[in-house]
Amino acid sequence: MKLILMGAPGAGKGTHARYLSEKYQIPQISTGDIFRANLREGTPLGLKAKSYMDQGLLVPDELTTDLVLDRLQQEDCENGYILDGFPRNLNQAEALTQALSDRGEEIDFAIHLEISEEVIIRRMEGRRVCEKCGASYNLVSLPPLTPGICDFCGGAVVQRKDDEAETVRKRLEVYREQTEPIVRYYREQGKEARIDSGQSIEAVREELKQLLGEKDGHQN
Repeated sequence: MKLILMGAPGAGKGTHARYLSEKYQIPQISTGDIFRANLREGTPLGLKAKSYMDQGLLVPDELTTDLVLDRLQQEDCENGYILDGFPRNLNQAEALTQALSDRGEEIDFAIHLEISEEVIIRRMEGRRVCEKCGASYNLVSLPPLTPGICDFCGGAVVQRKDDEAETVRKRLEVYREQTEPIVRYYREQGKEARIDSGQSIEAVREELKQLLGEKDGHQN
C-alpha cells in the first residue's frame, strides 16, 4: 500500500500518518527524517544535500527526490509506505510518478485531508509537539496523558513558534501556492481521495479504514 498524505498545516497529517503506519505496519516517511538520517550517516546524497544547506540554499528538487527514492528502496518499504510532506511541488510529484513507473509501481492513493482555514488556526494554536520524537498533540482534541510530557518517549511537549496564528496564516498562503497544484495533479490522475479532517479524529480514522479497506479487498 503506497500512500501520499496531503493537507494544509494543521490538517492532521502527522497524527493520521502515525495511525496508518501503526495499523498497516508500513513506515511513515518525511523528507525531514530522510535529510537527518542521511546527514547523520554521512551518505553521498546526504553530503550533497549538506553542501546546499551550508550555503543557506534550498536542496534542489532533483536531489530531494533522489533522497526519497533511495529511502523507498529500503527493506521496510516492501509492503508500502506513507509519504508525509512529499512531494512538495509539481516537479517533485511528476518526478516521483516517473521514477515509480520505471519500477513498475504507482501510488495507490494521494489522501487529501481537507479542512477550513478557521479550523486550522484554532487547531494550530492548541497544537503541541514533542521536542524529542516529534509526536503531535492538541490541547483540546488529543492532549498528552501527562501535561507537557510525551506519551511515547517522555520528552517535553511544547508549542512551536510556527504554530502561532500569524505564522499559520503565512504558511497557509505558501501551501496554497505550492501544494494545491499537486492536489489537482493527483485528482486528474484519479488518485486523490478526499477526507474531511475537520471531523473528530475517530471519524477521520473510520473514513481512512473504509477507503483502504476497498484497496485491500476487505473491511478493517
